[in-house]
Amino acid sequence: MRPIDLHSSANTISAVQLPAPFAPIGDHIGIALPGGRALFTTRRGGVSTGPYASLNLGRSTDDEPAAIDENRRRLAAAIDISLDDLVQVRQVHGVHVERIEQRPQERIEADGQATTLRGMALLAITADCLPIALVGPGAVAILHAGWRGLANGVIEEGVKAIGAPFAAAIGPGAGGCCYEVGDEVRAAFGASGRTVDLKAIARERLAAAGVAEIHDTGLCTICSHPGLFFSHRRDGGITGRQAGVVWRS
Repeated sequence: MRPIDLHSSANTISAVQLPAPFAPIGDHIGIALPGGRALFTTRRGGVSTGPYASLNLGRSTDDEPAAIDENRRRLAAAIDISLDDLVQVRQVHGVHVERIEQRPQERIEADGQATTLRGMALLAITADCLPIALVGPGAVAILHAGWRGLANGVIEEGVKAIGAPFAAAIGPGAGGCCYEVGDEVRAAFGASGRTVDLKAIARERLAAAGVAEIHDTGLCTICSHPGLFFSHRRDGGITGRQAGVVWRS
Protein backbone atom coordinates (compact mmCIF):
# COMPACT_ATOMS: atom_id res chain seq x y z
CA MET A 1 0.00 0.00 0.00
CA ARG A 2 1.28 3.46 -0.90
CA PRO A 3 1.79 5.82 2.06
CA ILE A 4 -1.15 8.17 2.61
CA ASP A 5 -0.41 11.86 3.03
CA LEU A 6 -2.38 12.79 6.12
CA HIS A 7 -1.01 16.33 6.03
CA SER A 8 -2.72 17.30 2.78
CA SER A 9 -5.62 19.75 3.12
CA ALA A 10 -7.45 17.70 0.49
CA ASN A 11 -7.82 14.90 3.04
CA THR A 12 -9.51 16.98 5.73
CA ILE A 13 -13.18 16.90 6.60
CA SER A 14 -13.31 20.67 6.05
CA ALA A 15 -12.72 19.95 2.34
CA VAL A 16 -15.91 17.84 2.22
CA GLN A 17 -19.37 19.31 1.59
CA LEU A 18 -21.35 18.03 4.58
CA PRO A 19 -25.15 18.21 4.55
CA ALA A 20 -26.63 20.27 7.37
CA PRO A 21 -26.89 19.84 10.31
CA PHE A 22 -23.58 17.91 10.13
CA ALA A 23 -20.54 20.10 10.67
CA PRO A 24 -16.77 19.63 10.99
CA ILE A 25 -15.63 19.25 14.60
CA GLY A 26 -11.84 19.37 14.47
CA ASP A 27 -10.85 16.45 12.23
CA HIS A 28 -14.24 14.79 12.59
CA ILE A 29 -17.96 15.09 11.81
CA GLY A 30 -20.37 16.31 14.46
CA ILE A 31 -24.12 16.66 14.69
CA ALA A 32 -26.22 18.21 17.45
CA LEU A 33 -29.78 16.93 17.81
CA PRO A 34 -32.44 17.74 20.41
CA GLY A 35 -31.43 15.69 23.45
CA GLY A 36 -28.16 14.31 22.18
CA ARG A 37 -25.01 14.71 20.13
CA ALA A 38 -23.02 12.41 17.88
CA LEU A 39 -19.51 12.39 16.47
CA PHE A 40 -18.25 10.34 13.53
CA THR A 41 -14.48 10.13 13.49
CA THR A 42 -12.17 10.18 10.49
CA ARG A 43 -8.78 8.47 10.41
CA ARG A 44 -6.98 11.74 11.18
CA GLY A 45 -5.55 13.07 14.43
CA GLY A 46 -4.00 9.96 16.01
CA VAL A 47 -0.61 8.36 16.54
CA SER A 48 -0.90 5.01 14.74
CA THR A 49 1.33 4.35 11.74
CA GLY A 50 1.41 2.25 8.58
CA PRO A 51 -1.98 0.94 7.37
CA TYR A 52 -3.48 2.04 10.71
CA ALA A 53 -2.47 5.70 10.40
CA SER A 54 -3.49 7.60 12.29
CA LEU A 55 -6.57 7.56 14.56
CA ASN A 56 -7.17 3.81 14.61
CA LEU A 57 -9.69 2.99 17.36
CA GLY A 58 -10.05 -0.75 16.69
CA ARG A 59 -8.59 -3.15 19.23
CA SER A 60 -9.24 -6.11 16.91
CA THR A 61 -6.54 -4.87 14.52
CA ASP A 62 -2.81 -5.66 14.60
CA ASP A 63 -1.96 -2.08 15.52
CA GLU A 64 0.19 -1.34 18.58
CA PRO A 65 -2.04 -1.45 21.72
CA ALA A 66 -0.31 1.63 23.15
CA ALA A 67 -1.15 3.60 20.01
CA ILE A 68 -4.80 2.56 20.19
CA ASP A 69 -4.91 3.56 23.86
CA GLU A 70 -3.57 7.01 23.01
CA ASN A 71 -6.02 7.37 20.13
CA ARG A 72 -8.90 6.58 22.45
CA ARG A 73 -7.64 9.10 24.98
CA ARG A 74 -7.67 11.69 22.21
CA LEU A 75 -11.21 10.78 21.23
CA ALA A 76 -12.40 11.04 24.84
CA ALA A 77 -10.73 14.43 25.17
CA ALA A 78 -12.32 15.63 21.93
CA ILE A 79 -15.80 15.09 23.35
CA ASP A 80 -14.83 16.19 26.87
CA ILE A 81 -15.54 12.89 28.58
CA SER A 82 -13.40 10.60 30.71
CA LEU A 83 -11.85 7.61 29.00
CA ASP A 84 -13.61 5.30 31.49
CA ASP A 85 -16.98 6.67 30.32
CA LEU A 86 -16.31 5.83 26.67
CA VAL A 87 -18.21 2.54 26.41
CA GLN A 88 -17.77 -0.12 23.74
CA VAL A 89 -19.25 -3.59 23.27
CA ARG A 90 -17.82 -6.57 21.37
CA GLN A 91 -19.49 -6.38 17.96
CA VAL A 92 -20.54 -9.68 16.39
CA HIS A 93 -22.68 -8.63 13.39
CA GLY A 94 -25.86 -9.47 15.28
CA VAL A 95 -28.87 -7.45 16.38
CA HIS A 96 -28.66 -7.34 20.18
CA VAL A 97 -28.76 -3.83 21.64
CA GLU A 98 -27.46 -3.68 25.20
CA ARG A 99 -29.10 -1.24 27.62
CA ILE A 100 -26.28 0.42 29.57
CA GLU A 101 -27.46 1.30 33.09
CA GLN A 102 -24.03 1.56 34.68
CA ARG A 103 -20.44 1.46 33.53
CA PRO A 104 -19.87 -2.13 32.26
CA GLN A 105 -17.23 -4.17 34.06
CA GLU A 106 -16.62 -6.40 31.05
CA ARG A 107 -17.10 -6.30 27.27
CA ILE A 108 -20.57 -7.46 26.27
CA GLU A 109 -21.36 -9.07 22.90
CA ALA A 110 -23.78 -6.75 21.10
CA ASP A 111 -24.10 -4.58 18.01
CA GLY A 112 -25.80 -1.69 19.69
CA GLN A 113 -25.89 0.16 22.98
CA ALA A 114 -28.55 2.38 24.51
CA THR A 115 -28.54 4.48 27.65
CA THR A 116 -30.55 7.04 29.58
CA LEU A 117 -27.44 8.09 31.53
CA ARG A 118 -25.71 11.41 31.08
CA GLY A 119 -21.92 11.70 31.13
CA MET A 120 -21.43 8.45 29.20
CA ALA A 121 -20.54 8.14 25.50
CA LEU A 122 -21.44 5.01 23.54
CA LEU A 123 -19.05 3.84 20.83
CA ALA A 124 -19.49 1.77 17.65
CA ILE A 125 -16.41 0.74 15.65
CA THR A 126 -16.64 0.56 11.84
CA ALA A 127 -14.61 0.35 8.65
CA ASP A 128 -17.42 0.07 6.03
CA CYS A 129 -20.41 -0.95 8.16
CA LEU A 130 -22.73 1.91 9.10
CA PRO A 131 -22.52 3.68 12.45
CA ILE A 132 -26.05 4.89 13.27
CA ALA A 133 -26.81 7.21 16.19
CA LEU A 134 -30.35 7.35 17.60
CA VAL A 135 -31.53 10.17 19.84
CA GLY A 136 -34.78 10.18 21.81
CA PRO A 137 -36.29 12.48 24.43
CA GLY A 138 -34.64 10.62 27.29
CA ALA A 139 -32.16 8.18 25.77
CA VAL A 140 -29.57 7.67 23.04
CA ALA A 141 -28.23 4.64 21.18
CA ILE A 142 -25.44 3.78 18.79
CA LEU A 143 -25.71 0.91 16.30
CA HIS A 144 -23.14 -1.04 14.29
CA ALA A 145 -25.06 -1.92 11.12
CA GLY A 146 -23.52 -4.12 8.48
CA TRP A 147 -25.63 -6.01 5.98
CA ARG A 148 -26.39 -8.85 8.40
CA GLY A 149 -27.47 -6.48 11.14
CA LEU A 150 -29.65 -4.46 8.79
CA ALA A 151 -31.27 -7.56 7.31
CA ASN A 152 -31.98 -9.11 10.70
CA GLY A 153 -33.34 -6.06 12.52
CA VAL A 154 -30.64 -4.16 14.42
CA ILE A 155 -32.33 -0.85 13.60
CA GLU A 156 -35.67 -2.05 14.91
CA GLU A 157 -33.99 -3.32 18.08
CA GLY A 158 -32.24 0.01 18.55
CA VAL A 159 -35.47 1.96 18.21
CA LYS A 160 -37.16 -0.38 20.68
CA ALA A 161 -34.30 0.07 23.15
CA ILE A 162 -34.75 3.82 23.49
CA GLY A 163 -38.52 3.90 23.23
CA ALA A 164 -39.32 6.96 21.17
CA PRO A 165 -36.45 8.15 18.98
CA PHE A 166 -37.12 11.34 17.14
CA ALA A 167 -33.85 11.59 15.23
CA ALA A 168 -31.17 9.41 13.65
CA ALA A 169 -27.78 10.18 12.15
CA ILE A 170 -26.07 7.81 9.71
CA GLY A 171 -22.29 8.15 9.59
CA PRO A 172 -19.79 7.27 6.85
CA GLY A 173 -19.99 3.72 5.54
CA ALA A 174 -19.99 1.68 2.35
CA GLY A 175 -22.18 3.42 -0.24
CA GLY A 176 -24.39 2.05 -2.96
CA CYS A 177 -21.83 3.47 -5.38
CA CYS A 178 -19.22 0.91 -4.34
CA TYR A 179 -20.71 -1.88 -2.21
CA GLU A 180 -20.63 -4.83 -4.60
CA VAL A 181 -22.33 -7.93 -3.21
CA GLY A 182 -22.95 -11.61 -3.89
CA ASP A 183 -26.05 -13.75 -3.98
CA GLU A 184 -26.34 -14.09 -0.18
CA VAL A 185 -26.62 -10.33 0.34
CA ARG A 186 -28.91 -9.84 -2.65
CA ALA A 187 -31.22 -12.54 -1.29
CA ALA A 188 -31.26 -10.95 2.17
CA PHE A 189 -32.66 -7.71 0.74
CA GLY A 190 -34.56 -9.01 -2.27
CA ALA A 191 -32.15 -7.14 -4.51
CA SER A 192 -30.94 -8.02 -7.99
CA GLY A 193 -28.27 -5.49 -8.87
CA ARG A 194 -24.49 -5.61 -8.67
CA THR A 195 -24.45 -3.32 -5.65
CA VAL A 196 -26.61 -2.78 -2.56
CA ASP A 197 -27.20 0.61 -0.95
CA LEU A 198 -27.01 -0.03 2.79
CA LYS A 199 -27.62 3.64 3.56
CA ALA A 200 -30.88 3.70 1.59
CA ILE A 201 -31.99 0.52 3.32
CA ALA A 202 -31.13 2.05 6.71
CA ARG A 203 -33.11 5.22 5.93
CA GLU A 204 -36.14 3.18 4.86
CA ARG A 205 -36.05 1.02 7.99
CA LEU A 206 -35.55 3.98 10.30
CA ALA A 207 -38.58 5.69 8.76
CA ALA A 208 -40.64 2.51 8.98
CA ALA A 209 -39.68 2.23 12.68
CA GLY A 210 -41.08 5.68 13.35
CA VAL A 211 -37.98 7.88 13.25
CA ALA A 212 -39.16 11.19 11.80
CA GLU A 213 -35.84 13.05 11.48
CA ILE A 214 -33.16 11.13 9.58
CA HIS A 215 -29.80 12.62 8.65
CA ASP A 216 -27.17 10.94 6.47
CA THR A 217 -23.60 12.18 5.96
CA GLY A 218 -23.78 10.73 2.45
CA LEU A 219 -20.13 9.69 2.67
CA CYS A 220 -18.83 6.39 1.32
CA THR A 221 -15.81 4.96 3.12
CA ILE A 222 -14.74 3.00 0.05
CA CYS A 223 -14.46 5.81 -2.51
CA SER A 224 -13.83 8.82 -0.26
CA HIS A 225 -10.21 9.95 -0.17
CA PRO A 226 -8.19 7.13 1.48
CA GLY A 227 -6.65 9.71 3.80
CA LEU A 228 -10.07 10.44 5.27
CA PHE A 229 -11.58 7.08 6.27
CA PHE A 230 -10.52 3.50 6.89
CA SER A 231 -12.17 0.95 4.58
CA HIS A 232 -11.93 -2.78 5.14
CA ARG A 233 -12.91 -3.53 1.56
CA ARG A 234 -10.77 -0.89 -0.17
CA ASP A 235 -7.72 -1.71 1.96
CA GLY A 236 -7.92 -5.49 1.58
CA GLY A 237 -8.76 -6.09 5.23
CA ILE A 238 -5.56 -4.57 6.63
CA THR A 239 -6.75 -1.24 7.98
CA GLY A 240 -7.86 0.62 11.07
CA ARG A 241 -11.28 1.47 12.43
CA GLN A 242 -13.14 4.73 12.89
CA ALA A 243 -16.03 5.24 15.26
CA GLY A 244 -19.51 6.60 15.73
CA VAL A 245 -20.10 8.05 19.20
CA VAL A 246 -23.31 9.30 20.80
CA TRP A 247 -24.07 10.89 24.16
CA ARG A 248 -26.90 12.73 25.86
CA SER A 249 -26.67 16.51 25.87
